[in-house]
This record gives sequence, structure tokens and C-alpha cells, in this order.
Amino acid sequence: MLYALIPFLPLFAFLIVGIGEQWIKDRAHLVAVPAMAGSFLLSLMALHDVATGQAINVPLYTWLTSGNLDIHIGISIDRLTAVMLILVTTVSTLVHIYTIGYMHGEPGYARFFAYIALFTFSMLMLVMADNLLQLFVFWEAVGLCSYLLIGHWYERASACAAATKAFLVNRVGDFGFILGLFLVWYSFGSLDYATVFAHAQDLAAKTTNLLGPFGGTWDVSVMTMICLLLFTGAVGKSAQVPLHVWLPDAMEGPTPISALIHAATMVTAGVFMVARLSPLYNLSPTAMTVVALVGGLTMMLGATIALTQTDIKRVVAYSTMSQLGYMVMACGLGAYSAGMYHLLTHGAFKALLFLGCGSVIIALHHEQDMRHMGGLKDTLPVTYWTFLVGSLALAGFPLTAGFFSKDDLLVSSWSSGPLGQVLTICGLLTAGLTAFYSFRLVFVTFWGKSRVDPHHAGHVHEPSTTMTAPLMVLAVLSIVAGYLGIPAFLEPVFHGEGAASHHEGSAAYGIMAVATLMGLTGIGAAYYLYVLNPGLPDRLARQWRAAYELSLHKWYIDEAYDRSLVRPTLSAAQGLWKHVDVAIIDGAVNGVARAIAWGGWLIRLTQSGQTQHYALGMTLGAVVILTVYLLF
Repeated sequence: MLYALIPFLPLFAFLIVGIGEQWIKDRAHLVAVPAMAGSFLLSLMALHDVATGQAINVPLYTWLTSGNLDIHIGISIDRLTAVMLILVTTVSTLVHIYTIGYMHGEPGYARFFAYIALFTFSMLMLVMADNLLQLFVFWEAVGLCSYLLIGHWYERASACAAATKAFLVNRVGDFGFILGLFLVWYSFGSLDYATVFAHAQDLAAKTTNLLGPFGGTWDVSVMTMICLLLFTGAVGKSAQVPLHVWLPDAMEGPTPISALIHAATMVTAGVFMVARLSPLYNLSPTAMTVVALVGGLTMMLGATIALTQTDIKRVVAYSTMSQLGYMVMACGLGAYSAGMYHLLTHGAFKALLFLGCGSVIIALHHEQDMRHMGGLKDTLPVTYWTFLVGSLALAGFPLTAGFFSKDDLLVSSWSSGPLGQVLTICGLLTAGLTAFYSFRLVFVTFWGKSRVDPHHAGHVHEPSTTMTAPLMVLAVLSIVAGYLGIPAFLEPVFHGEGAASHHEGSAAYGIMAVATLMGLTGIGAAYYLYVLNPGLPDRLARQWRAAYELSLHKWYIDEAYDRSLVRPTLSAAQGLWKHVDVAIIDGAVNGVARAIAWGGWLIRLTQSGQTQHYALGMTLGAVVILTVYLLF
């Protein structure tokens, strides 16, 4: 039961800070930071116990039991969960510390700490779930927390719009996820991982006729339907094409939550879910192919968009999208260990890059446009050197964590077969683009002449220790995480489940050499364009205007959604409001009200309280009755 405190310590912090917000105020970190540190230490203990023994399973609460239906909350910790716990608690603890300096003096200081503690609790319960229903409940809780945190500065219309967009886009994916859960329950009679995995092979050959109700024939594998429906949830959460559009808009939230969302929590949930359900995905080659192709497309699309963005956080955001594509692609090719390896190393250097962006933004009085930066490496030395380490890791520079994990991923993908070899070539090209935009960000922000607003140029300085210390820790992790033997540690989780084999021959060394060459080429190209010839990028942008605009406007995908979905929906809603709500419903209600009003007016005429009016009425009534009697 001790390990139940891993998620519940952040929950207690949320309750204490949230309930006592009016009294705690600027001391919220005194509750939240120790709680997260405690979760981290307990996660280390869990990692040690899992590495030296068996998986940990602890039932916590049974809500309902009826026949085969067992709805309960429990925690399950195996090797996959253990490494995710380390990632989440490490990054979350450092983000909590960083937030002390970043959010200092903010009116919503305590509220922000309460929400990130709840966010962390939700993610921890998600990865520790022992059944699909619990996974789904906290899957939704993570989405709710992201909505609250992206819209933290709710007085800004852009933040509210971004939070709403993230929430709605994820609901699209989650609708498919819910259908997948229903189909799992219908097929297996249970939502427990152990039961579902134990009987998965029995369902491998089962098909269903989707067109049967319409008199047609289309036999589809039930396992394929389950996997693809569940994957739609991952497409939303992990920002895969076509549900990736919420991710860059999420930059409207404070930078600490950007780091937490993009490095350790929400966006990793989809990749984790696919890896956790690998016994199901391995039984559906069609679903695996779809997963791999979606990941590959996302990988390339994110990289091409990041090339031209000018907002410092959006460059890193599209980098996240691209790197998530790498991970999803690897899982789709059966290289689950390699995909999770890259997820873990990526968590370190991506958190570093986002928090580094935050230091720059604070130093420049919340300026985020790279075109108004430059020459900052001397005034922000700690931020610069740690940011450089993160960029080297992202670019896959030799001896960094990103070098080992990305090469392992590409080699494993190549080993998976013809589709994997095609996608590996795409991954190598993307590696060159990744290195280019990573160092474009470094050179434009920290090198060259200063383009900082003159009003702020004389006041640029390194932020407080609470902000720089997490940067230094993450810089170290961005190097040493590659040497921890993560793939070998995770291999037993996926052994015998279709994990791609690793070839240590010439092909593997060749891929590593090409990946390194692509990375160095990308860095060299960025240096040539933005340091040696800083005027050349603008000339190339004018010369290749169409391609430049396509990248700058994110392939016009948001515009396409706006025209094909948003505007028609708003138009239909307005039409329904005008013709149904106003004309029919309001018209009927108002008509009844007017009839009653007229009736009341007529009744008032007959009840004047004057005797002569009543006598006149009686006389007229007698005349009418007498006339009718005489005529008929």
C-alpha cells in the first residue's frame, strides 16, 4: 500500500492547496513541492523493487461487482509503468520547483500549483491503472486538467480559445476510444488487462460483417476494430495527424505547463497506451500498419512546420509533434522498447527546452517572437548552455541521450521489414530537418546581434535559482539518460510480443552513421544560414514563397478545418437557433403568453366593478337568449 502514495501525495497537495487557496496564496509551493519529491522517491523505490522482483499489484477500491462486471481502482506497476513513473515524477518535481520563480507574483499562483498537482495525480493513476476503465477515467482527467491549465490566464481570449480547442479536439479522439472500450467489453466480458490479454489470442481470427444491417458484406477483424478505435484516442492525446491541431495552441498556457504537457504527461499518454496494449496490437497487422503510417506522417509534417515558425515555444511544440510521430511509428512497427526509450529521453530534453524558453521569455518581459531576440548567450549564460545541451540531444548529436534513443529507434524500425525501411528513410530525412530547426532556434535566439526591445535590453538577466537549477538537472539527464540501458530493461515487457529485433551488423552501423551525418548537416546548414549569412533566409523565403507560406501556415490544415467543419457547424447552429429556437419554440411559448394576455384583458373588461356594466351585460344576455329562442 506504500506505493499508493505515489499518486495520492500529489492529490493531497491539490486538495490542501485548492481548498486553502485564500490562505496559502504565495506559499503553495511549500505543500506541492515536498509532495512531488515524495512521489519521486517512492517511484525510485518501486523501480528498484520491480527490477529485482515481480510486478506490483495493489487493489485499492471496489466500486461495483456484478457477474463478470468488476469496476475497481487498483495500481499495477511493472517495468513499463516503473519507468513512466520516474519520468512523470522527475519532470513534474522539476516543473514544480521552476514554477516558484516563473509564476512568482501571479494572482493565480496557488491555483496553478493546485492544478499541476492534480494533473500529475491523474497521469500517475493513468499509467498505474490495471484495467482499461481506470485508464479511461484518468485519461479524461488528464484532458480536463490540460483544459484548466492551458486556460490558466482565462482573462485572455486567446487562452480560452486554445483551452476549448484542445478539449474539443481530444473529445473527437476520445469518442473512438469509448467505442473501443465498449467493443472490448462486448468481446471479452472484462476490461481488466490480465483477462483481456489472456484471451486476446482467442479473438485473433474473429471477424464481423459491418455491412450486415444494410444487406452487404464487409468482414472486418474484431481485433483490428478494437485497436483502431482505441488508437483514435491516442491520435488525439498524442497530437497525431489529423488531430494534432490543438498542440501548438496549447502554448497559450504558462510555460511550466507546456513543459509538463509536452514532456511527461498528456502527450505521452497515447504512446504509453499503445505500448501497454501491445498484446492486442500485435494480433492486428492492419492496425499496426495504420499506427506506423500515422506516426510517420506526423513525424514529417511536424518537422516541416517547425522550420519556419517564429514563436519560440511553437517551434518546440511542433518539435514535440514530430518526435511523438517517431515514437508512434516505432510502436506501429513493433519496436515498442525503442519507442518508449525515445519517449523517456525525449521527456528530459524536451522539458529542458521548454523551461529554457520560459527563462528567455521571463528575461525579455514575456516576449516570444524570435525576431525580437538575438545576442542573449552572454546575458543568459546558464540558460544558453543548458538550452544548447537540449538542442544537441534533440538533434541526435553523438553521445547525448537523443543520439542513442533515436538511433535505436531507427535501427529497430529498419529491422522490422519493408514498411519499416521506407519509414526509416523518412525518419533519417526528418532527423536532418530536426537538427536544422533546433539550431535555427539556438542561433536566432542566442547568437548574432541583439534585436531585443531597447526598453528591456538593459534589464536582461538570468532568472532566479529556482528556475536555473531545474535547467541544469535536466541538462545532465539529457546526456546520462542515454546510458541507462532502458531498452534492455523494457525488453522483458514486450518479449515474444512482436518486438522488432536488433541487428548489430553493418546495416545498424550504417543507419547510425547516416543519422549522425544528417544531424551534423542540419546543424551546419543552420549555422550557414543564420550565422554566416543572416540575410539569406529572407531571400530564400521570397524565392520559394509558396513552400515557405505552406510551412508558415502549418499546411493550411487549421484553415481547412475552419472552412469544412467550424464554419458549417456555426452556420447550422445559427440556422437552428433562428428557425427552430426563435421561430418555433420561442414563437409557441410567446404565442401562448400573448393568448393568455389577451384573455386576461377580455376578462378584465367584464369585471370592472361597476353595477351599471353588470346590468347592461345581463340585459344584453337576456336579449340574445330571447332572440335565439324566438328564431329557432
